[in-house]
Amino acid sequence: MSQTGSVRVVSEKEKRKALFASFIGSAIEWYDFFIYGTAVALVFNEIFFPSFDPFVGLLLSYVTFSVTFFIRPLGGAVFGHIGDKVGRKTSLVLTLVLMGGATFLIGILPDYNTIGIVAPILLLLFRCVQGIGIGGEWSGAMLLAVEYSEDKKRGFFGSIPQLGVPVGLVLGTITFSLLTMLPEASFLAWGWRIPFILSAVLVLIALWIRSTLDETPIFQEAREQGTIKKAPILETLRNHWKMVLVGVALVAGTTCPFYIFSNFSIAYSTNYLGIDRSFILNAITIATIITMFTIPLFGKISDRIGRKTIYLSCLLSILVFAVPYFYFMSLASGTAIVIATIVGFILWSVGWSIQGTMYAEMFSTDVRYTGMTLGYQLGAAIAGGSAPIIALLLLDKYETWVPLSLIIIIATVLSLVALYYFRVSKDMQTEG
Repeated sequence: MSQTGSVRVVSEKEKRKALFASFIGSAIEWYDFFIYGTAVALVFNEIFFPSFDPFVGLLLSYVTFSVTFFIRPLGGAVFGHIGDKVGRKTSLVLTLVLMGGATFLIGILPDYNTIGIVAPILLLLFRCVQGIGIGGEWSGAMLLAVEYSEDKKRGFFGSIPQLGVPVGLVLGTITFSLLTMLPEASFLAWGWRIPFILSAVLVLIALWIRSTLDETPIFQEAREQGTIKKAPILETLRNHWKMVLVGVALVAGTTCPFYIFSNFSIAYSTNYLGIDRSFILNAITIATIITMFTIPLFGKISDRIGRKTIYLSCLLSILVFAVPYFYFMSLASGTAIVIATIVGFILWSVGWSIQGTMYAEMFSTDVRYTGMTLGYQLGAAIAGGSAPIIALLLLDKYETWVPLSLIIIIATVLSLVALYYFRVSKDMQTEG
């Protein structure tokens, strides 16, 4: 590693253990996150908002989905402080407890017909707790991988926790695909709850794995040298605010398209195109499985040709694909929908594979957790949380897919501008 000072030597066994721990926790966190998004598109408008017009009920369901994005920066600030001051390990254990506990409680939450208005209020509360947890999880999992890596393998190591997204999405989607085979009444009554309740088992496994880890060698070195900041968030906002802003804009070009491809597409296909919900879920599953191979591949390639080159290729490709994607979806053809979904996911995976590594490289060790969390989570809140809602409103107003492509185009252009200002911090620059 090129960080200044003497970082303790880490065995290959330790590296593999840290890499697996970063992956498994990330996968479970994203599984929790995505089963909620799937439930929003398929069932929540009926069981938690049944007294509203179907469109309003769906819109309110998406509001509960999106609110977590705006809570995530708060979680990022809290766990960023813990991660930069107390340690990465402590923060990662706490995020799992919060996210897993909230997910389980959603799974046993009575519906609107049972407890009335209290049901959607509690749903929103548990969703906020999920947001706080995931707000600190992503950066912590990323640092666990990156700070255990060698300079020449940083892109590949950083791509492994990014696999948590497709793995979590596949687990959630497959589970819901199987459950949609139940009779409608059974699915609405209890079937949808199973994925949420099962999450508790997965969380306990991940907690056990993470609790056996040592602190990352880079953070240990910083603690021994006395360079830990008393108030990491103040240090970040005072001296690293430019990179935080770069981080906010950099995430737009991948996060916005992803939530269109993975979440809004479900509601669009089933409610507006008349596509069977199992079909679109299966299409997303196929596309996501493919990204399990492309993410580590492009992470490895970035170690050879550079992160900026990979990310630039991703943004330009998504920019070009914005219009064809919605055109193919609008054809309501099974083949066209599968093609659009697969291509969209592959293009997204190119940038996602190295996005976390880029965020880690932007900040110095003493504020790395806080800086990358604030940049990413604020950007995700703006570009990701709002994307399905804006798309739904535009579709309802104009009754055509054409304005929807502008959402993706604007997001990618914003990230292209941010990429120009991207810089690697001195203590993350590769030697030689």
